[in-house]
Amino acid sequence: MAYFSTCFRWLSDRCYCMIAPYANVQNDESTASFSFAEALKSLKTENDAVRRRSSRHGLWIAVAVYVAFALPDRWLIPDVAPVTIAARFAVATIALLAFEILRLANAKTLWLDITCAAALLVGYVGWLYPAIATRDVTAMSYYMIFGAIFMMGANLFFSFPFRLSVITSSLVLCAFFITIVEFFPSSETYKLAFGMFYISCFVFTSFVNWRLNVERRNVLLNAAEARHQHWEASERGRSLLELSHTDYLTGIGNRRALDRRLDECWAAWKDERRDFSVFLIDVDFFKRFNDRYGHQEGDRCLTVIANALKAVVGSSDGMIGRYGGEEFIVVLPAALPKVAMTLAEKIRMEVASLAIAHDERPDDMSTVTVSIGVAFTREKVGEKVERIVREADLALYNAKASGRNCIRSFDPFLPRPDDHAGKLVPLLAAAIDRKLVSLVYQPIFDVTNGKARAVEALMRLRMPDGTAVSPKTFIPIAERSGAILELGRWAIETACRDILMTDRMATVSVNVSPIQLRSPGFAASVADILARCGVCGSRLALEVTEGLDMDMQAEVLKCIADLRALRVEIWLDDFGCGFAGLSWLRAIEFQTVKVDRTFLHDCSNPRGLMMLQDMIALIRNRGNTILVEGVETAAQFSLLKDLRIDRVQGFHMGMPVSAELLSAA
Repeated sequence: MAYFSTCFRWLSDRCYCMIAPYANVQNDESTASFSFAEALKSLKTENDAVRRRSSRHGLWIAVAVYVAFALPDRWLIPDVAPVTIAARFAVATIALLAFEILRLANAKTLWLDITCAAALLVGYVGWLYPAIATRDVTAMSYYMIFGAIFMMGANLFFSFPFRLSVITSSLVLCAFFITIVEFFPSSETYKLAFGMFYISCFVFTSFVNWRLNVERRNVLLNAAEARHQHWEASERGRSLLELSHTDYLTGIGNRRALDRRLDECWAAWKDERRDFSVFLIDVDFFKRFNDRYGHQEGDRCLTVIANALKAVVGSSDGMIGRYGGEEFIVVLPAALPKVAMTLAEKIRMEVASLAIAHDERPDDMSTVTVSIGVAFTREKVGEKVERIVREADLALYNAKASGRNCIRSFDPFLPRPDDHAGKLVPLLAAAIDRKLVSLVYQPIFDVTNGKARAVEALMRLRMPDGTAVSPKTFIPIAERSGAILELGRWAIETACRDILMTDRMATVSVNVSPIQLRSPGFAASVADILARCGVCGSRLALEVTEGLDMDMQAEVLKCIADLRALRVEIWLDDFGCGFAGLSWLRAIEFQTVKVDRTFLHDCSNPRGLMMLQDMIALIRNRGNTILVEGVETAAQFSLLKDLRIDRVQGFHMGMPVSAELLSAA
């Protein structure tokens, strides 16, 4: 019994080691859902494959042992050995052929098990009945114990289902009893002793087989449960990882996901020179949208825009993510500048086509739009991945300064945003409501009679604590942030009410930004102001500053033409300090050209005086009214009078004052 106990422990361990590896779950990432039943079915399929291999190996080993017992046949029953040996080889050959044919035919595992069971039974009977014909009865009486090996093979060696193993071992037991009762001469004592031995083997091995099958079933269930739990844990981990890289509101990538993608593209650029582009996309005037429609509607707006951007960018192998607030970022690998700009324009048009209502825009548009800054990979010493994002941010500032709803690529020669922008942007947005912005008026004098017939409106800004902010500081920031649109309209209406409606002066001039001229509906808003104030357009002059931002855009020229139709005068300000003055003089008929103060101040030397004289001659030949600003001394005024200048302006002639301090014309 100790021998059989040892066999039981060895076979239990073998069974467990054969099935237990399936408890170590291999995660199937393509599985969308994974129930316990599916886990169990999967494990049964895998266990079935293991059983097929185990049955094949077991049969080949059993056949080898079975054929090897031909040697004991020669020693113990030599008279019938030729027959038993032939029977052994015949059974072995037929069993292996039958098994391999079924295996190659992909037969069910049960049929392979039945083949192995039949091989055991036929192998036993095929040896037993020729062997009992031997004349050496004594040797054969002991040799018959060999039959117990077939019984143990059915119950322990092969991994048969319990029912098949019991049927096989029962048939082996029956064959033994039939043999000793009907065919083999033996005493009652022999029959009793060997019969009890065979029955004990049958009962013990059948019990062990039952225990092994229960153990196999439990291991299979535990493995299935472990696989299911592992899958659930993996799914939770994957969900948490995905959640950590997903924006909670829009469902697209968040900043962490984009940073990782940027690092990948940057590494590819550094190692393999694989170009990529970065877009920064900002929803225009989104704060006003939130204030007008509420934060829930604002969240819905961002979600709709994000889905639209995802559809556009996804088709181009790019990655879209939310960079914070109303700002999105796109990383587009291996894109030429032309391809990137085309995609950026597609994004801008896609958002515009959504036609999300936005009634509170200060630029007379009524739908949500986006501004886009684009940056490309380029060589630069000491560069880091943050550099291209910074350049995209600067390009976005330029897009905002260009009137919004447009695309700008990074230009290294563009001026950088002022450091005060972060503080002044929210202040400028609320400056009108908080009465932090005001107008002062500087008189413009006719040189011939010395009378002031016009004034220039100058905008002033103060901090909440009363500290004044220079126009050179806040005007560029207002242009970049878009606040100049509302401030500009407020300045025109205030100047009309302060000066023209009260007839303090015949004409008032107001500076306008190129951004205002590019803004749709600007001319219409000026017409509305003139109508509400009840003043003639010829009494209003709009000063356009010559500078780097002024280019011959069709919308600018159309806006100027519409203003001229209102009889509004168009003046060219700061002539000579920019880059496009001559082009604008050729393209547009300005009523007045204001010569920049620097030319007057340089007249202390002959070369400077000659430069001023040449410039005056150029303007006079064009037929424009000439106005020189920056007159600070009597000598300068006298010089301009000698040069027959039409109008002058400066501290010597009159300081900027409030409307109440101006004398009526």
